[in-house]
Amino acid sequence: MYDKLFTPFYPRVWVQSAYGLPYEKMADRGIRGLIFDVDNTLAFHNAPADKKARELFFHLHHLGFQTCLLSNNKEPRVRDFAREVDSDYVFKGGKPGVKGYQKSMEKMGTDPKHTVAVGDQLFTDIWGANRAGIYSVLVTPMNPKEEIQIVLKRMLERPILWAYSRSHAKEPFGAGRKQKGKVRE
Repeated sequence: MYDKLFTPFYPRVWVQSAYGLPYEKMADRGIRGLIFDVDNTLAFHNAPADKKARELFFHLHHLGFQTCLLSNNKEPRVRDFAREVDSDYVFKGGKPGVKGYQKSMEKMGTDPKHTVAVGDQLFTDIWGANRAGIYSVLVTPMNPKEEIQIVLKRMLERPILWAYSRSHAKEPFGAGRKQKGKVRE
């Protein structure tokens, strides 16, 4: 019943973390560009890039990926994180609008068919990627303690995630179904 209403917000895949995605398989399938949200996707809000983030981006670049951070945050936050992980970036990206995604792909030299977007919010990251025709990956937020405006968005996300889980119940491991209280990786 809700599928048609909620479908624009459905990720293609829902996983636990950006740090456990099958990037080698993505490369083998022709994906060349990766767009990442920053806060609560790669790091806690306003936290600098840590060793784990730097190692992930080193690995991604070694695999031949172009990367771009796409954030609605201000330039100092996004620029500083991007420098730490050696990535292109787009600040004040206007998500869920498509212009930030288009600008990210332009910087990476990719197109929607060869790009994957990873983020933690349905109404910005996932909806924007879907609107831009990009394969979208939803990750579970890194930190459950968030600012009030994000807490309110999370409450609105719940029925969509419930409907998504029901409609994707038979998907293989990695599709985001809950198992024993955890989102599957």
